[in-house]
Amino acid sequence: MRDHIANAWAWVMVMFLEPITCLAMAIYFEARGEPTVGQVAVAHVIMNRVESDDFPDTVCGVVTEGETYTAKPDLPIRHQCQFSFYCDGKSDKPTDEDALHWATSIAWGVYHKQIYDPTNGAVYYHADYVQPDWAETKRPVRQISRHIFYKEN
Repeated sequence: MRDHIANAWAWVMVMFLEPITCLAMAIYFEARGEPTVGQVAVAHVIMNRVESDDFPDTVCGVVTEGETYTAKPDLPIRHQCQFSFYCDGKSDKPTDEDALHWATSIAWGVYHKQIYDPTNGAVYYHADYVQPDWAETKRPVRQISRHIFYKEN
């Protein structure tokens, strides 16, 4: 019986907490220095991708999407990910506990559809100090602080 309960709890952790953790980590590393609305916007881009047929259908799938090594499919190729923090070669261990708690609160609210989408459905974004090639083929919808948000044309 104890094993059954432990397995059930593990399932609950994966099904309900893993998406929140992945979303919170993305908010923390991609938008920690942004105002709250900017952090919410980054979270919504991830959730909008989950809802799109063009991206993985889980939060963690979206956050970890990118090129991997053939011999090691769980190892991302540096700088070949959709979200740069995931494969930039830097530590993914949060160091600012307050910022992580705030990111987790935002993740919970966005994941449970309790916080509006300030991007109006955007599925792409980049910092305003870079100019990715793909941006020319997308429609900008809004700039929030240092991030520019886009939809498909």
